[in-house]
Amino acid sequence: RYVNGHAKKHYEDAQIPMTNHKKAEKQEKVQHTVCMDCSSYSTYCYRCDDFVVNDTKLGLVQKVREHLQNLENSAFTSDRHRKRKLLENSSLNSKLLKVNGSTTALCATGLRNLGNTCFMNAILQSLSNIQQFCCYFKELPAVELRNGKTAGRRTYHTRSQGDNNVSLVEEFRKTLCALWQGSQTAFSPESLFYVVWKIMPNFRGYQQQDAHEFMRYLLDHLHLELQGGFNGVSRSVILQENSSLSASNKCCINGASTVVTAIFGGILQNEVNCLICGTESRKFDPFLDLSLDIPSQFRNKRTKNQENGPMCTLRDCLRSFTDLEELDETELYMCHKCKKKQKSTKKFWIQKLPKVLCLHLKRFHWTAYLRNKIDTYVEFPLRGLDMKCYLLEPENSGPESCLYDLAAVVVHHGSGVGSGHYTAYAAHEGRWFHFNDSTVTLTDEETVVKAKAYILFYVERQAKSGSDKL
Repeated sequence: RYVNGHAKKHYEDAQIPMTNHKKAEKQEKVQHTVCMDCSSYSTYCYRCDDFVVNDTKLGLVQKVREHLQNLENSAFTSDRHRKRKLLENSSLNSKLLKVNGSTTALCATGLRNLGNTCFMNAILQSLSNIQQFCCYFKELPAVELRNGKTAGRRTYHTRSQGDNNVSLVEEFRKTLCALWQGSQTAFSPESLFYVVWKIMPNFRGYQQQDAHEFMRYLLDHLHLELQGGFNGVSRSVILQENSSLSASNKCCINGASTVVTAIFGGILQNEVNCLICGTESRKFDPFLDLSLDIPSQFRNKRTKNQENGPMCTLRDCLRSFTDLEELDETELYMCHKCKKKQKSTKKFWIQKLPKVLCLHLKRFHWTAYLRNKIDTYVEFPLRGLDMKCYLLEPENSGPESCLYDLAAVVVHHGSGVGSGHYTAYAAHEGRWFHFNDSTVTLTDEETVVKAKAYILFYVERQAKSGSDKL
């Protein structure tokens, strides 16, 4: 619609001034130029700058949809699909035989790319494989959006209804329910993306966006909406009643606790020391993820097999984040005892670890003129990431409570933040899958550990024996 501009060109061509006779006709009835997606059959109007769900009196939109479906179901197309499916199934079954010793069907569902929406798809697939988080939303009751005339019928979102009638939680729930049910090879997250447009204007349009930025906006807005409740019933009540997310595990951010803070919420202690008078200042900051710098000495190491110096590990990035650091001249600390800005040191401790530890590697950085990507390979463990040495009070934690196992990893392919492509690897019931928009393939651990990670999702290990520590 916008990126290649093909359909938009047709719309602009249709705006050529008409004859006086046609102008008079147009005044009586406004013409709307629309385009239709041949995969999802969604209709978009350039005059309204919005998706449309209504039809003409003669049902012309539905006739076009039926015509496209008939074309899809033609003998040639179905034959081609059948041959492709046979090839896919034979390839898949041979892979599953190696893993399980028996042939089973692949129940994973891909997400269609709606136009540079791979950043969203990679995050959604990752979150769908964090079981405790995903199950909470899937078990929520469906919310029927109603308003006056449409009560009792499905309500479609239009620009005129405003933001109060869209529910991010509801569309997120529907999307998660569509994944892993095995009824289709790919699902179109169009309704969710439309709500994202409504409540997160930064992501409006079809340009490539940053996956980490999207994840933060998504979690923040889910958190806020869950606090607000729906139809007068607060969803936080469900969280209060959920025994697996007890009060001791909650981390409040901007008000009441929700499943977002209960799963992803941790607490940092920010310790600043004045180098002139020695005054110490401590501050506690809640977090949903940690953004880690890739240490400068590793930034030229592009691949795992490169021989030029030591390998950068996730531990190096975590150490760089938590080590004592002297603040530079641009970050002078306002010392309350000295009554002026002074040189100081800063150190982070983790006071409380979350159930799901989300680690973001800062691969994009600004130079004087553009934003560059650090393409360094960072070695990360699949199992047994030990976070005990970064804790403020490690003696208060159990022997296994600080160990984390990898659940998902988001990868950015390409050289710039405004370009390239996002995919995700995620573990589901002991098997690793690669999610590349609508394509889902079974993969192995060796392939996953070679990935140049951008966002890593680690799940707290339940108390049991065995660990390969970092």
